[in-house]
This record gives sequence, C-alpha cells and structure tokens, in this order.
Amino acid sequence: MEIIQIVGLGLIATVLILVVREQKPMFAFLLAAFTGLFIFLYIIGRIDTVISMLEQLAEQTGIPSIYLKTILKIIGIAYIAEFGAQIVRDAGQEGVASKIEFAGKVLILVMAVPIIHVIVETVLGLMPPGG
Repeated sequence: MEIIQIVGLGLIATVLILVVREQKPMFAFLLAAFTGLFIFLYIIGRIDTVISMLEQLAEQTGIPSIYLKTILKIIGIAYIAEFGAQIVRDAGQEGVASKIEFAGKVLILVMAVPIIHVIVETVLGLMPPGG
C-alpha cells in the first residue's frame, strides 16, 4: 500500500527533523520542505489516472471539455496554494502563508467566473419571459 510508504517516509523525516532541528534549524527546514516536495511529486503522478477518467466521463455526458479543464485548474490551484502555504508555515511565516492562501482563493474565483456566468445564463434561460 502506497499510503504506508508515504506515512513511513513522513515519520522518518519527522524524527530526523526533530533530531537535527536543535543543531541546524535551516537543515531541518530544508529536510521538511524536500520531504513535502517528494510526497507532492509522487502523488501528482497518480492524478493522471483520475484526470483521464474524468475526461472520459465528460466526453460521454457531452460536457464541454473547457468546463472540466477549468475545474481541474481550480482544484490544482487549491492544492498548490495549500502545499505552498504549509511549507511557508513550517518555516514560521504565518503571515506569508496567509497571503498565499488568499492569492489562491482569488485565483480560484477568477477561474470560476466563466462557469458561474454559464450557470446564471442557463437559469435565466429556464425562467419565463418577464419573470
């Protein structure tokens, strides 16, 4: 099971970080950042299968691919912003982490506007004239 390997790596890294932090805090931070990056890159490879399945599903249902791509970009922004904010938080920079999260939320809103526009147009099209 892959999750056991990931948790094992996380636990080993945590022990090493706790041991090293007293003598070399910068090295401990780098170890934490590289561990997080390694796990992130390992998992990102698994996402390809999910994306392929979602594309097939969208194709079968007739949903335009632009909507699926936009939703996947939104999900990507959320994950990357969270990942970046957590690494910055590990470095003790809560203020910068909050700004990363805020930027992620704004970018998600910007990406969602076209989808919201289509939804509003669809709802308005379903309403009777003068309604």
